[in-house]
Parts: sequence; C-alpha cells; structure tokens
Amino acid sequence: MIRRILFCTLILAFCATAGAQDQKQALQEKLAAVKQSVAENQARLKTYAWVETTEISLKGEVKKREQKECRYGADGKVQKTPIGAPPEPKKQTRGLKGKVVEKKVDELKDYMERFGSLVSRYVPPDPQSMQAAFQAGKAAMTPPASLVFTDYVKPGDKVTLSQDPTTKKLKQFNVSTYLDGPDDAVVIDVNFSSLADGTNHVEQVILASAKKELQIKTSNFDYKKVGP
Repeated sequence: MIRRILFCTLILAFCATAGAQDQKQALQEKLAAVKQSVAENQARLKTYAWVETTEISLKGEVKKREQKECRYGADGKVQKTPIGAPPEPKKQTRGLKGKVVEKKVDELKDYMERFGSLVSRYVPPDPQSMQAAFQAGKAAMTPPASLVFTDYVKPGDKVTLSQDPTTKKLKQFNVSTYLDGPDDAVVIDVNFSSLADGTNHVEQVILASAKKELQIKTSNFDYKKVGP
C-alpha cells in the first residue's frame, strides 16, 4: 500500500512538472510570435506616412485639438510636423488672478510632461521589455489569446496584450499603472487596426488620469505609402 501511494505521488508530481513545462513552452512560443509580429509591423510602418489627431480634455471638456503629419525619419524615430496654423496665444490675465492661472498652467504642463514620459515607457509594445518580463516570471497567458504582464515597468502595474485568434495580429494593448503613486492611477487603452496590405498599426490611444480628470485621445488615420 505504501509503495502504491508513493508511486501515485511520483506520477502526480511528474504530471504537474510536465504540465508546468508545457505551459511555459506555450507561453514562450506565443511571446515569440507576438515579438515577431511587432517587429514586422514596425518595419512595414516605416514605409508609410499618416495623420495623427490629438485631443486633450480636462474635466470632460476638450481644451486642445491638433493634427500632425507623421513619418519615420532616418534615425528610425517618428517625426511629426504640425498641420495648419499654430493657435494664437491667449491673452494673459494680470494681477493676482493672473499669477494663480499661470501657476496652474505650469503645474499642468509639468504633469503632462511626466504623463507623456510614463506613457512612452509602455507604448508602443516593446519586445525587449516583454522578454524581460517573461524571464522574470511576470508573464502569463489568459484565454482566448491574451498575454498578461505584471510589474512590467512599475511594481504593481499590469499590461494586457490581446491578439486576434484568427489573424494572430495585435488587437488591443491595455495598461493599468500610476504616475507618482497608486492613488494617481493612469489607464492606457490602445486599439489596433490593419491596412489594406495587412500592416497592423495603432488606430487609437486613450490615456486617462482620474486624479487630474485628464484624458488624451490620439487617433491615427489616412495612411499613405511613401517608400518601397
């Protein structure tokens, strides 16, 4: 009886180990496919130019809207050229009230700069960061076709990357993170779409800060070939 119990225990332990190895292998294969897809699409996008529209809303009211023409430069980075005439500078309010307004504007500018710097650490998806998260044991698969990363950039953050089960292309990229602390939560929702030749691209990015009641919505459209 004791031998039989020991034998069964060994069998169960072996099955559990084999199952864990299979899951790790499946995760590694899925991650490799995602990395390859991201790299291929980044290369294709370098042959395109497109228009980017950005809307900045504060407390539900659109405060700024601008359009830029985008394309990749020789250094491999996206170059953005404003479309249309620059907005006229607003008249400054004098006195104490003017100083209060100016201080609030400066604080918001500083927040926006740090906000933008944080976002750039997540978007676009970075294959090297995903690989590092996998090696650190911070990656997992969820059905039907998603990868979930924790502690991706900051402790306690969460990144969910979803694929189309049929085409295997990226469909969504969702981030839950924070700026200075957990009480300053930041949410990033990225939706992807495909061009006529199958090139995948970021169609829309929505960034939201509940603490500041701030939302930045960026839409990319009117893609045109500019290279081979």
